[in-house]
Amino acid sequence: MVDRFTKKERSQIMSCISSKNSKPEIAVRSLLHRAGYRFSLHRNNLPGKPDICLPKYNTVIFVHGCYWHRHEGCKKGRSLPATNKSFWKEKFAKTVKRDIKSKIELEKLGWNVLTIWECEIKNKETLEETLLKGLKGIIT
Repeated sequence: MVDRFTKKERSQIMSCISSKNSKPEIAVRSLLHRAGYRFSLHRNNLPGKPDICLPKYNTVIFVHGCYWHRHEGCKKGRSLPATNKSFWKEKFAKTVKRDIKSKIELEKLGWNVLTIWECEIKNKETLEETLLKGLKGIIT
């Protein structure tokens, strides 16, 4: 399938995709706040610039999009753009490698790392269970 946008138009569209304050990230932050947790955002002094940082519990949370971070087992994490496949495979591989490296570096620094996937946000009960169980396992 041919892209219906020119290269310049596609670049403009892609540049508008924000990496901060996404709907999934806001949903996780809202749930944490309602549960009484206080946190900071996008700490650029930590590897990978975690989306959410809970210093009191020495825990960081990444909120990953299934498509961009290649969520295994999720149908969004398997699809590839129809054009320029080699470029996208390489780009996605670098993203996954960077995620793994950031997690390892954070753990070496003594941080607990939780990853919440975009597909887990859709069901509020599942999100709450995943997130709060994960935090309780770390905190206790």
